[in-house]
Amino acid sequence: MKLVECPRDAMQGLHDFIPTETKIAYINQLLKVGFDTIDFGSFVSSKAIPQLADTSRVLEKLDLDNSKSKLLSIVGNERGTEDALAHDEISFIGFPFSISEEFLKRNINSNIKDSIQRLGNISNLVKKRDKKLVVYISMAFGKPYDEDWSPYIVAHWVERLIERFDIDVLSLSDTIGSSNKASISYLFSKVIPEFPKVEIGAHLHTTPDTWLEKVEAAYENGCRRFDGALMGFGGCPMAKDELTGNMPTENMISYFSSKNIDLGLNQEALKESMRMANEIFTKYH
Repeated sequence: MKLVECPRDAMQGLHDFIPTETKIAYINQLLKVGFDTIDFGSFVSSKAIPQLADTSRVLEKLDLDNSKSKLLSIVGNERGTEDALAHDEISFIGFPFSISEEFLKRNINSNIKDSIQRLGNISNLVKKRDKKLVVYISMAFGKPYDEDWSPYIVAHWVERLIERFDIDVLSLSDTIGSSNKASISYLFSKVIPEFPKVEIGAHLHTTPDTWLEKVEAAYENGCRRFDGALMGFGGCPMAKDELTGNMPTENMISYFSSKNIDLGLNQEALKESMRMANEIFTKYH
């Protein structure tokens, strides 16, 4: 079981700029918990996401010597990939592909055709540096725009991307919180057995009353990699005006504990991380 904590996703949509030193302190605290991976920042245009303009400066001050967690950063194009690859501390490079033309335009100023080209170039760059590529299928569980969607379309794109590119992790992303037990069960039950060499993850956004059915559906259909953010802070600012929250990490921890799954987490460090999250995300919004 792998838990990916996503302070990047929690922070990116906030209007008020979180001071760089505050980000450093928070992520260093998360590094003590024992998460498999920390999605800590993004190498994208500072105009697109001003909150993450200090990702390089944050990275310089992270204490990785006593942490088992690996670092993941999001990129939107080849330039961002090269910037991320300049840092040996980063293990995973994440690219947000989407089956929605409108979302790609909003998110990374692209379209499906151009994003396929970008992904090919990014994949080549990542593999040359012996890093791992994480591809997110944004809008995998529905779209807020006037565009066709079905789980069959999603499955088609998963197959197409995996067969064409050297992808290590493919994460099905519920960008607007529209997934339900049926759609999650269908996609994970089909995709995971068909592509055993690729790690299939879940990046699920949710409302407070639907998180359990979503986690349970993904877990029961073979998913063993889950993204979350403590206390459900954050979401996707490019998807639509109102934000659906991230999957609360502490809820997932509770669920997996009920299944007698030992996540190997430092409970005291987790408690302090939650205190800091509440302090930071209620102050900066």
